[in-house]
Amino acid sequence: MVKLGNLLKDKNIIIMGVRNKWSIAWAIAEAAHREGASLVFTYQGEREKNDVAGLANELGGVDIFQLDVTSDDDIDRFFEEVKARYGVIHGLVHAIAYARAEDLRDSFINTSREGFALAMDISVYSLVAAGRKAAELMTEGGSIVTLTYMGSEKVMPGYNVMGLAKAALEAGVRYMANDLGPSGVRVNAISAGAVKTLSAKGIKDFGSILRHTKENAPLRKNIEPKEIGDTAVFLLSDMSGGITGEILHADCGINIMGV
Repeated sequence: MVKLGNLLKDKNIIIMGVRNKWSIAWAIAEAAHREGASLVFTYQGEREKNDVAGLANELGGVDIFQLDVTSDDDIDRFFEEVKARYGVIHGLVHAIAYARAEDLRDSFINTSREGFALAMDISVYSLVAAGRKAAELMTEGGSIVTLTYMGSEKVMPGYNVMGLAKAALEAGVRYMANDLGPSGVRVNAISAGAVKTLSAKGIKDFGSILRHTKENAPLRKNIEPKEIGDTAVFLLSDMSGGITGEILHADCGINIMGV
């Protein structure tokens, strides 16, 4: 019988996207740490380094590495460093997404070509590029988990180009699951409900989304970051060993509602 507190014991897991205590990635990190995982955090540049280092220290000294996901050379360097230090990894959490503020404030139809390409590169291709290298180090099998949102399925005013990026991300999950399955690597996504994060502040009328969920979701509440963290632990652990290519909704059920 698997005991809580040991679901990720002896597993090396990379978490990309930890920025602050309000980020979903941090909630996943806390849950994975609780379950015994050995964690690795990434940060984009010097501006983020101190914040990520502070969070790493709160979990007892997690290793942190610089990683620019828009650079193939940087991705190669990062995974070489991880290989040298850990040899094998068992999990990768991809919690990275970005779109220009102006492309979220304006109507979707006015999305710029440059903004569209940037959102797809950082929010989608980074999963492909990082997942490809991570899978090479998952010699004992492994799990790749990314984050998506219901704006991939339905029009969410203000989500704009990120909705398309998340739709592409979900398609990527399925194709990657097929490619990596024979190697024992699973790929899944969590479609998380709306959460108050710093990134969410860029979405127009975000407060109304929270109110609508609380009033209409079957559980009559908004999802809590801790609940998303626990969902990620399930997908990273051997308990989900038969699940791949799935988009698992953790949103208090709001996705099933017609209105």
